Amino acid sequence: MRNLPQDNEILRFAQNDILTKHGIMRIPSRRTASPNLILLVVCVGIFVAALDQTVIYGAMSDIMFDLHMNVTHLDQVSWLVSGYLLGYTFTMPLVGRISDAYGHRRVYIISMLVFMAGSVLVSMSMLFASMENFNCILAARVVQAIGGGAVVPAGMAIVGDTYPEKRRAIAMGVIGAAVEGGGALGPLYGASIAQYMDWRWIFWINVPVGIAVITLILLKVRPSSRTSMKIDYQGGLLLAVALALLSLGLSQQLQRSNAEFYMTGLLASSAILFGLFIRRLAKSPEPLFRLSMFRHAAFAAANSTHLFIGGALIIALVVIPVMAYSLMELSDIEVGLRLARLTFAIPVGAVIGGLLCHRFGYRIPTALGLVASGAGFFLMSRWTEGISEPWLTVHLAICGLGFGFVIAPITTAVLDSAGEGDRGIASAMVIAIRMIGMVIGLSFMNSLGMGHFHTVAAGMSMEEMEEELRPFALSMFQDFFLAAAIVCAVAILPAMWMRSKRH
Repeated sequence: MRNLPQDNEILRFAQNDILTKHGIMRIPSRRTASPNLILLVVCVGIFVAALDQTVIYGAMSDIMFDLHMNVTHLDQVSWLVSGYLLGYTFTMPLVGRISDAYGHRRVYIISMLVFMAGSVLVSMSMLFASMENFNCILAARVVQAIGGGAVVPAGMAIVGDTYPEKRRAIAMGVIGAAVEGGGALGPLYGASIAQYMDWRWIFWINVPVGIAVITLILLKVRPSSRTSMKIDYQGGLLLAVALALLSLGLSQQLQRSNAEFYMTGLLASSAILFGLFIRRLAKSPEPLFRLSMFRHAAFAAANSTHLFIGGALIIALVVIPVMAYSLMELSDIEVGLRLARLTFAIPVGAVIGGLLCHRFGYRIPTALGLVASGAGFFLMSRWTEGISEPWLTVHLAICGLGFGFVIAPITTAVLDSAGEGDRGIASAMVIAIRMIGMVIGLSFMNSLGMGHFHTVAAGMSMEEMEEELRPFALSMFQDFFLAAAIVCAVAILPAMWMRSKRH
């Protein structure tokens, strides 16, 4: 039987009715918290998990110093970003389905515990930071990402269960603001801790915060309904390995010997596994998600648009701080503040986008957001080393607001298209698709940008690189921004198929 309340809830209600009829007593049942309070509690955990997506950008220079890395190792350091994105991504569809089967509240709490454990592992690994134990640090980041990624779909599903459809767009705008707000504050938060404390405290602080979040969830959120189903763990594993091989393949630097051979083999293996994954979705009686979900035009269009958005967003999150470190030689705090001009505008845009979606439907705010982000990237592609205020803030804010505008309409389009029993997996997929776009975008940047960098820098000393490569680096950053503007323009095409029920 589907969507039954928890057994203890049935027992409580039955017990109350029997005792009341006989005039003995009435056992007070737990009062239902207001939807807005539930939204607030859920957003606290989502915000903390989202914070660690970008926190590493603000402490990148200190991390590289402790790992004895320099600018020639940026492609390796980027795996601390890619590893988190991959863990975040492949977890979401699987945990989204698990939350539908075992209850959104329960999965939310377990996910927070995994996130806390991963944070402890990262902190312990970082105590002995070196190139030799880099893989241990990376593995700990992946564990942390699995917990953080799982929190998001479970939390979104709780909110989706709580709010009626007519109020869901604004609620999703707020939860989107929490996700993006964590990403927005992350670089500045990481930079502040790195500059005034030891950067390892970035991860230790997650433990007491996680305990507080779990306590609030237990006190304020009632157990959610469950859906009777089997979990396709094999499908989840196929997807995870396929994504990892795709990332490894795309990140190969073609200037290195045998790179074409490795790239071909990795991409071919990834394609085979993706094919097996699609076949399993079609054949399994209880697949990870139903392929028929993509027959709904709004669902397919929203996810396609989000894929492009992820590819463009990662360019901003990586290139802006790297450009500030390498060309402007700014401090951690200054780099964090520069990126904050973009990331702080995203949650503001998310709330505005939710209001626009409530009024105009899906397509108009999505198209406006993509145009704004594309315009911001185009203006950034004309930056020089002497870019200054007020244009620096204007260009970054335009881009950030655009990314914020698209959050609520895309998320709402996906959830409105999904059935009641698929809301958890739909919530997971809309975020996972964007993460896949981010992984692809970061892999291409590693392959094309760092590959060309290593070719040009071959044989140079660090002193020579500092002088000779500055014009090349500036041109490369400008090209990345221009590519992101083109990606935003292309994303408008699938966005035009996002039709709501009312529009």
